Amino acid sequence: MNSYLTFIAANRRFLSFGLTAAFLSSFGQTFFIALFGGAWRTEFGLSHGEFGTLYSLGTLCAGLTLIWLGRKIDDVDLTRYTLMVSGGLAAACLVTAFIPSAVFLGLAFFMLRLTGQGLMSHVSIIAMARYFDRSRGKAISLAALGHPLGEAIFPPLAVLLLGLVGWRWAWGGFGIILLVGIAPLMLWLLRGHAERESARKAGLAEALVNGQGPGRSRTLSEVVREPVFYPLVFAMMAPAFISTGLFFHQVHLAEVKGWSLEWLASCFVGFAVAQAASSLVTGNLVDRVGGIRLLPWYLPALGLAAASLIVTDHVLGALAYMILVGTTAGAGSTLMGAVFAEMHGTGHLGAIRSLIQATMVMATAASPAFFGLLLDAGVGFTAIASGCVAYVVAGVVILGLLQPALRARRDALNP
Repeated sequence: MNSYLTFIAANRRFLSFGLTAAFLSSFGQTFFIALFGGAWRTEFGLSHGEFGTLYSLGTLCAGLTLIWLGRKIDDVDLTRYTLMVSGGLAAACLVTAFIPSAVFLGLAFFMLRLTGQGLMSHVSIIAMARYFDRSRGKAISLAALGHPLGEAIFPPLAVLLLGLVGWRWAWGGFGIILLVGIAPLMLWLLRGHAERESARKAGLAEALVNGQGPGRSRTLSEVVREPVFYPLVFAMMAPAFISTGLFFHQVHLAEVKGWSLEWLASCFVGFAVAQAASSLVTGNLVDRVGGIRLLPWYLPALGLAAASLIVTDHVLGALAYMILVGTTAGAGSTLMGAVFAEMHGTGHLGAIRSLIQATMVMATAASPAFFGLLLDAGVGFTAIASGCVAYVVAGVVILGLLQPALRARRDALNP
């Protein structure tokens, strides 16, 4: 704990930037958007499958666009890049407030998913992974606390605003606040960043001249030619695919289980606490033993979460489910930022992670439609959860078998 406090004190402004970016990604995250699902389905007369398909199409387009826009962070100044992403997220919220039909709801989904879940999360992780080396795990885990903070605050807020002012006024208010208040805050938190970037480039140049590993980086084309890349990404997609599918249909899940929406929304506090604790513990372990060694151990909690939906309808089952999903989410957010920097360096990390993030976004595109179509076909949550457990088991086995190959790639980059 003392090491964390000392680290925070020395880097509080830049860490606050990373945390704020992660927090703002909540506007494009499924857990938040899905809370408005009942209102939107009623407004536009959509079935579960139609609504899920519309969301999936918007998310898929966002994922494909992210591959191009995400890699620009390697070439564009972080301050300017952040300003563009913040403005885009504000515009997405304002567009959402004024959508006249289901077609425009798909456009809103595209904008929210691209700028929120995609680019805001990308900014947070890349900034921490690129500008911290020895303390990369701590930096990523601290910035990632923005995710549980959003998950603790936004679900109850969404339910409250839906009852008080309706969804249009709620999204309009979000857009105005982002435009007027948050974008200037982000720029203030980045004050003095030019000196940080100059120091980073000087350090990389010196390391390269001296033949030290941190000065080298693999390119995206090198990474995608490695056979281990594809099974690794398949296994690491499990949390994105499973949690998004379940969260997107959480209103229906609550109805089936007999849980009130207010109770399920309040359980996000348990999710947030578990995610925060898991992120901090994982960040410390990454700095001690490396992220690769931890990979097989972060998925089992997700499998237990899916299993809990099979075995119980009790109201406390909702809390247990949320805590277990949060445990995997916290560890995963830290590992996702650390493992690829550990294996491939940071010189092309924006391009590499944009492809990884786009793949994750595509996984989140597939599951809402897939789960929705299953529900429309009469397949229950018990069967869906059983399939999720099977996916997790496969992921754990794959990550365990890949350990020697992943360590070999890390050691080759950092001899």
